[in-house]
Amino acid sequence: MFGLLGGCGERGGADESAVIRIGSVAPLTGPQAHLGKDNENGARLAIDEINAEGLVLGGKPVRLELIGEDDQAEPKTATIVAQKLVDMGVQAVIGHLNSGTTIPASKIYHDAGIPQISPSATAVAYTAQGYKTAWRVMTNDEQQGKVLGQYAVNGLGARKIAVIDDRTAYGQGLADQFEAAAKATGAEIIAREFTNDRATDFTAILTSIKGKGPDLVFFGGMDPQGGPMAKQMKRLGLNAVLLGGDGLQNANFIKLAGADAEGVVASSPGLPIDDMPGGAEFRKKFESRYGVIQVYAPYAYDAVQVLVAAMRRADSSDPAIVLEALARTDHEGVSGPIRFDAKGDTTGGAVTLYQVKDGAWRVLETVR
Repeated sequence: MFGLLGGCGERGGADESAVIRIGSVAPLTGPQAHLGKDNENGARLAIDEINAEGLVLGGKPVRLELIGEDDQAEPKTATIVAQKLVDMGVQAVIGHLNSGTTIPASKIYHDAGIPQISPSATAVAYTAQGYKTAWRVMTNDEQQGKVLGQYAVNGLGARKIAVIDDRTAYGQGLADQFEAAAKATGAEIIAREFTNDRATDFTAILTSIKGKGPDLVFFGGMDPQGGPMAKQMKRLGLNAVLLGGDGLQNANFIKLAGADAEGVVASSPGLPIDDMPGGAEFRKKFESRYGVIQVYAPYAYDAVQVLVAAMRRADSSDPAIVLEALARTDHEGVSGPIRFDAKGDTTGGAVTLYQVKDGAWRVLETVR
């Protein structure tokens, strides 16, 4: 579809094999910017390493250029950014971060025939659309929700559970998967409430839930809401365990919740960083340049490496040829082995459960 791009970004010309542009999209401003920069920095680390090693396609040396864009975690903005990247002639996209932005953007990339590899969008709906351009390197919410629902009952002893979600594709989708698994494991869902991904006051919802006497509150959403929610639960005397998914399992949640983060349980797809095959080395390289890893940086790094490995197999950056090569992925990544099923999902993924103890996330167990 697209040839290689020249250094000036125009098609054709004397330098037509110089640059391959790869988009990276995540929220770089707003409440989730810490996660978005984490993704972008993971991708940039991979790009810089590949450029330093040297990349040759079709017998010509090429250089990768990462084009970072901010979708503000807003679905409408995501589609605008996606079209902008298509119009710029990018060869592939790493992103988006959120399921709610990844899903609408995926149609634009599909229509343009551009590979899209998300390092962090976990909603089942993303790869269920049947787009041959859509891939992800992280376990999806079908598995994560099942693990969370079963652990709530069997691991935490919860019998009466309240569920809150933020109405995003990620938050609502994960909450739905959790609810189904918790019911199947023997719990009673005594309340199902919702908020949005910009709210910070949950007093009315939590007061209503408190009157129903839950053992556990599950929140499907991200840390900018989860942190205040944890504080407000304690202030209201709502003595139930707060449980969430990967949207909560990061350093910023603890910063936002303060002392009230203690005892909160959350999951994250994949292995703990120190148990990843390349985790220790990645942590050292990443944190020396960018500081503490939030959550998804290793997966963004792996997404770039998977993409470029497919380009090498194809000996081309032509998106149509690269897509065929992506289907044959068998890559040993920082996060572990990466292979794709027919939908573009990773196979054989794990989910790890964590709890905040003494002001830090501690591993409880990993479910494979």
